[in-house]
This record gives sequence, structure tokens and C-alpha cells, in this order.
Amino acid sequence: MPSSAATVSLDAAFAHAGALLGSDPALALAQAREILRAVPGHPQAVLIEGQALRLLGDLAGARAVLAALYAQQPRSALTAFEFALVLGQAGEVGQAIAALERAVQLKPDFVPAWAALAGAQRQAGNESRARAADVSMVAAAARDPVLLNAAVAMHAQNFGEAERLLDDRIAANPRDAAALRLRGEVAWRQGRLDEAIGMLHQTLAIAPGFAAARELLVRIVQMGPDVAEALHHAQILLADEPDNVGHALLAASLQVRLGEQQAAATMYRRLIARGVDQPRVWLNLGHVEKTLGRQGDAISAYRRALAREPALGEAWWSLANLKTVRFDAADTAAMLAAEPAVEDDEQACQLLFALGKAYEDAGDAARSFDHYARANALRRSLIDYDPAQIETGARDHAALFTAPFIASRAGAGCMADDPVFVVGLPRAGSTLIEQILSSHSQIEGTMELPDLMMIGDRLNTRVEDGEFASFADALRALSHADLTRLGEEYIDRTRVHRKEPKPRFIDKMPNNWMYVGLIRLILPRATVIDARRHPMGCCFSGWKQFFARGQVFTYDLDEIGRYYRAYVAQMAAFDRAAPGAVHRVIYEAMVADTAGEVRRLLAHVGVPFEDQCLAFYTNRRAVRTASSEQVRQPIFTDGIDHWRQFEPWLEPLRAALGSVATYYPDVAPEIAV
Repeated sequence: MPSSAATVSLDAAFAHAGALLGSDPALALAQAREILRAVPGHPQAVLIEGQALRLLGDLAGARAVLAALYAQQPRSALTAFEFALVLGQAGEVGQAIAALERAVQLKPDFVPAWAALAGAQRQAGNESRARAADVSMVAAAARDPVLLNAAVAMHAQNFGEAERLLDDRIAANPRDAAALRLRGEVAWRQGRLDEAIGMLHQTLAIAPGFAAARELLVRIVQMGPDVAEALHHAQILLADEPDNVGHALLAASLQVRLGEQQAAATMYRRLIARGVDQPRVWLNLGHVEKTLGRQGDAISAYRRALAREPALGEAWWSLANLKTVRFDAADTAAMLAAEPAVEDDEQACQLLFALGKAYEDAGDAARSFDHYARANALRRSLIDYDPAQIETGARDHAALFTAPFIASRAGAGCMADDPVFVVGLPRAGSTLIEQILSSHSQIEGTMELPDLMMIGDRLNTRVEDGEFASFADALRALSHADLTRLGEEYIDRTRVHRKEPKPRFIDKMPNNWMYVGLIRLILPRATVIDARRHPMGCCFSGWKQFFARGQVFTYDLDEIGRYYRAYVAQMAAFDRAAPGAVHRVIYEAMVADTAGEVRRLLAHVGVPFEDQCLAFYTNRRAVRTASSEQVRQPIFTDGIDHWRQFEPWLEPLRAALGSVATYYPDVAPEIAV
């Protein structure tokens, strides 16, 4: 038996030889053989010898050494792992898989062996088994103390410590998928989205079956413009786990965002047929049926959701938001009974908005207004909005976009004439205009696209980061090449929403009025339509509307009036700088002389008149906005002055609008924000 001093010396020799494997495998081999001369057949020295031979490229020598050791030590997971690496590099994939399976059987928490097994199974064409190995690898890594400590640090927002632990781990093992995924999450939680996405792509290249990594990637990517990529990954998740309801719901929600309404409807119906009888599934099916124009099916789905969860405020509001459904006394009673059971503020908001609609249907304007006011006050308390930012932006826009400035950028921008922008305020008739235009054989309707807003927001971020003093300065700094590139980016980003082979398409994001000058710079041949409705009717209609996202200015009568006034002032200034660049459609004029207004609209877009544009209500295209059911009927006049029954309570709105209301449809001379 070796003395204690000899044991210490031997341990030191093993440690030295093992350390040399990474930097100098030839010296490690010499060290291992020196040990073997002193202690013939020592398993640890033989293992280092085999590792060194593999690293030096002597696969035949490594195979001979490790095969003998594997036969002598059938219960050594590390020996099985090292032998498998040699077999894999030698092209003996089947035997490598057998050795790796033996390694993880002996040591279930052996993360590198699981990773190697996943790779070997893929090399052999066994993708399902490879993905199973990915999952086992992640489960094994979850018990790793380093990763656990990094996760604790991340959740405590000690991001520096989490990054240090993970970066050290990845430096030691660049293919540690669990560490890479967690490192991606750390980056995401700090707002470094591009870095997070890169880490997650790297993770999935190593472990495609790592569902948690793919789920996080979907969550991050869907926040940006590439919803198609998010759907691609969601569909992979669903293919891996076809019975996973969460994956199915995620894929369906992304299909909706991409305008693939029928595919989403099919997904929801399959879930229901499988017995997934959840209120939210019925609710989501109702949303899709509404968009597809199947109003009866939408109502049925919403009612089924409420039968399962009577306090589901979103389902009540969804019925109200059809605009064509009139609540009866039983509905009102059911909503009042459900109100105390609503715990979520957003659901409570939607229930209050629906009750406002119910009392409006009953002709009780006072109670209706009271519930709308309560709904708006609650919603306003939940959002962050500063009306002064909109007013400042409108003033800055008017100051920048003068006729000389616009002329100085002549010839710049992307010359595609594909986009038709319909801008203005919500509830101003933009959906009607979209429905008329999309009934034309050359124009495709899409939806309210976020892409121009995202380009504008990105420029604003450069101001917030201190690169420019103002948004105007950021725009002035853009070269002609920059303007062309941004226009081309918009065309590229919106291509995913174009489903028909038509030369023109509609972007109906109303808030794009804030970037009408940017449109002129980057897409000088694009068409801009300004949808305008009487300010009292438009603003009141927006105020009594619950918006799922955005439109944060609508929940206070004074604030929505100020917003409308800023919009009118900016558009008036742009009209003076670029006469005729924007075609204005007055909603009341469209109602009074539909044929004449449609002809003028089509002429401005530059397409010939087509009769079906007057029969727009027969167009069965998917419509996602609050007016979806109204535009599937001929134009009616009942709603034009509907706001007047609430006039006694609308003085804050009238005061905020000022001359904008009194001069409409004209604009007060030299109006200012």
C-alpha cells in the first residue's frame, strides 16, 4: 500500500496531468505514461492517456487504450463517456450511443454525457431520441449548484454575479446549453434583446429539443417585428409536444398576429374537440370568428366562455365591442352579479365598459356615462401617459417639416408606391376607408401594422440615449442613403402581412399621423389618407372604447381632446408645407355622398374606380378592429350625432378641443397646439 506521502505525490501528478490536457495534451500524455511506469495499469493514468491520445488525433491509439479500460471498469461513467467520444470521432456512432447511454445510466446527472448523447442521436438520424436527451440534459443541469446559484442571483436582480458565474461556466464548456439559456435570460431581463436572442439561438443549435430555451426565444422574438420567426419556433414546440395546450395557444395567438385567422380558428376548434373546455379558448375562438366575419359563431363562442366564467370581463366587452349586439336586462343583471367576483383590474375595466354599453342600449344615458367614467378612471390609473409629449412632438414636427426642408430631401427614400397609409384617430372611419379600398382588385387590406411606429420609436431611442438632442435633430442627420434604407426596411418588414398578389396594401395604424413627415422622407411615393370625424363624436366614441393595447390617450376626456387638437394642428402644418400630399376623408361627407367620396379617394390613390368599392360591405376579408361588424353593413347615418345624448357630461372634452370643434370640418386659421 502506498505511503501517505506517495499518495499525495500521486494525486499531485494526476492533477498536473489533467490540467495539461487542455493546454498541452502531448505533455499530459508524457506525464500519464510516466505515472504508468511507476504504477502500471492505474485507471486514472490510463484514462488521461486515452484522453490525451484523442486530443492529439491518435484515435486508433485512444480507442485501444479506452476500450481496454472500459472493459475493466464497466461501472465508470467517466470512462464510458471518454470511450464514447473516441468512438464518435472515429465514425462508430452506434457504439458511441451505447457507451453514452451506459454513462448516463450510471450517472443520471452527467450533463456533458447527455449533451454528447443528443449529438450522437442526431448524427444517427434519431431526432426524437436526440430531443429526449436534450430534455434529460436540461433536467440534469437544473440540479447543478453553479446554475442554481446563477438563477438565484438573477432572480435577486444581481445580474453582475449571475453573468460572472455563467460566463465562467460557458468559458469552461462552450456547449453547456443550460448555462447558455440562463445567460440569455439574464440578458433579456436587462433589456439586451439582441444579445438574448443570440444566446438562445446558440443554445438551440446545441440542443434543439430544449423546450424552455425555445419558449423563451418565442417570448422575446414576438416582442419585435419578426412574428413569423416566433411562430416558426412555436410550431416546433407544438410538433415536439402535440398534446401541450400551452404550445397550441401560443401558436394560435401568433397566427392571429400574422393575419392567419383561419389557421388559428382551426387550432382553437381542435383544442375544443379534444376536450379543452376552457373559457379562454372559447374567448379566443370568438375573437377569430369575429375577425373572419362569422358574427353568429363569435357570439356563441363568447357566450360559451361566459357560461364557464361569468366574471370574465373580456368576454362581456367582446360582445359589446361587436357594436351590433344589444344587451338585454338579463345581460345587465348577469354583469352586475359578476362584478364583485372580478379580481383583475383589466377584467374589471372591460366589465364596466360593457355595462356602459348595456345602459346605453337601454337608453339610460346617465347610468351609461357613469359606468363609462368609472371604467376610464380605472383604466387611466393603470397606464403611464403624458399628453405634453404628444403636444411637444406635434409642435416639433410642424417646425421641422417646412416646404424647404421637404424639398431638400427630394429624390431620397424608397420609391415603392405599395403602401397606403390610413391615419387619424381611432373611431374616425378608418376601418370604413380600409374596407372600401380593400374591395379594389389592386389593393390588399392588412391591419394596423406596427412597423412604421417601430422605426420611429427606434429613432426616438437615439434621442433618449443622448445621441441627438431631439427627434428633429435625428431626422436632420439622416442621409439620403439612410432614408432609402429605412423605406426599404419598412417594405421588407411588412411583406409578411401581405397574403395576396396585389400591388398595393393598406397600413391602417391610426397613430402613424405622428410620423407623416417621416413617411414622406422614407417613402415619398406612398399614399397617405387622413380619416377625420367630428371631434366630439370621434373623441367620445374613443373614450367609451376599451383598447386591448395602445391608444393610452383615450381614457380621459380632457386628454383625448388635447390629443385630437395636437393631431389637427400637426396635420394642418403639414398640409401647408406639402399641399395635396395627404388626402382627407371627412366621415360625415362619406356618409352623405358615398359614391362621390369613394371616386375621389380612389383617384388620389391612383387606381381606377371599381363598382365593388361601393359594395364594400360584401367584402368578407378579415377585419380586426372595433368596427369590424359595422363595415360589413351599408353605411348608415344613425351614429353621426350619437354623442349628443351624452352632451351634458362632455364639457371637459369640448373645452380641450376649443376651436377644433367649432371650426370642424374646416381648420381654424393658424391653429396651434
